[in-house]
Amino acid sequence: MKLCILTGGGDVPGLNPCIKAIVYRAIDDGHEVIGFRRGWEGLLWYNPDDPESFNKNVISLNKKIVRTIDRSGGTILHTSRTNPANIRHEDIPDFLRGSTNLNFKNLNSKKEKIKSYDFTKHLLRNLEHLAIDIILPIGGDDTLAYAERLHREGFPVIGIPKTMDNDVYGTEYCIGFSTAISRSVKFIHQLRTSTGSHERIAVIELFGRNCGEPTLISSYLSGVDRAIIAEVPFDPKRLAELLMNDKAANPSNYAMVTISEGARMIEGEISEYGRPDAYGHQKLGGIGEKTGAAIKKITGQNIIFQRLSYLMRSGPPDALDLMAASNFANLVIYLVGNKIHGCMVALRHGKYTHVPMSTVTSGVKRVDVNELYDENEYLPKIRNVLNKPLFLY
Repeated sequence: MKLCILTGGGDVPGLNPCIKAIVYRAIDDGHEVIGFRRGWEGLLWYNPDDPESFNKNVISLNKKIVRTIDRSGGTILHTSRTNPANIRHEDIPDFLRGSTNLNFKNLNSKKEKIKSYDFTKHLLRNLEHLAIDIILPIGGDDTLAYAERLHREGFPVIGIPKTMDNDVYGTEYCIGFSTAISRSVKFIHQLRTSTGSHERIAVIELFGRNCGEPTLISSYLSGVDRAIIAEVPFDPKRLAELLMNDKAANPSNYAMVTISEGARMIEGEISEYGRPDAYGHQKLGGIGEKTGAAIKKITGQNIIFQRLSYLMRSGPPDALDLMAASNFANLVIYLVGNKIHGCMVALRHGKYTHVPMSTVTSGVKRVDVNELYDENEYLPKIRNVLNKPLFLY
């Protein structure tokens, strides 16, 4: 069979090991593997009538090409946030502008209505032209939601969940999460040096659009004083009061608070900026700086503000992400060999399994505030871990 891999959305450590494991196992099982560059964008921009288009958007994968890629982070296939079902007019490839098969629609975002077009028919023709039997997308809920669309169109798909937010619905774990937490804990502890030396309050902003799990788990493991998660709006006056108490109780006279980039104050909005992407998301970032300014105004204390952002997803994967990436890859090729598709590989109840592709779009995964967080004290509060998965939910 001819298999195709693509990586969409944000990069995470573990993508390259997953690609390598798929290629090695697939070739050993007699399959051919190619990769689309830049996620769904490569499949969109592939022009069957232009021989040069293949080299720009497609890569043939073999053992020699992927032999050492597992030693580094990121993805050799590169990535994008392209959504072929919502392409703005100005983003349409030139060779497609005269197409008679454009389906016009409006992509609604919080800020504006965006005129867009659905190029799914074009993608299906490209998959047929390249004689692809199964497509293997590695991505978060946005990338996999479009994979589910292809599944509904009748094309064989096996999805692989990855995201540092660990919020793909239907699986307990997504590639990249463990390394992001490890990076965050490391940098939080390192920031104690300067924060304590200057006797300040540190505000550390972490990735996490709608799901506060990266902040919750990083804070739980690093023992910060307070943690603000995306699911719970917060009162800056209450937070400032708590931090001043924490600072006074610390022999080194400092305090630390982590905050999800998607968090908001009780009377405020999520800090977004820039043009919405193809999935309707604007860039996040700024709530940490706003919170630091509010705390300084309320308390008069000097603040250290640090946004960890891309440092969380930088560098090679840790052992857990290597394990998950390799095992997801092996499970994928097992499913291919057994003619099972229309599904996403997953971890459920601590065991490797697969779920229907439709699961991805059937719900949302968020922090269980009642079980894992104290809304009044702005702290992780793990009430019970009995029968909980490794990362608690």
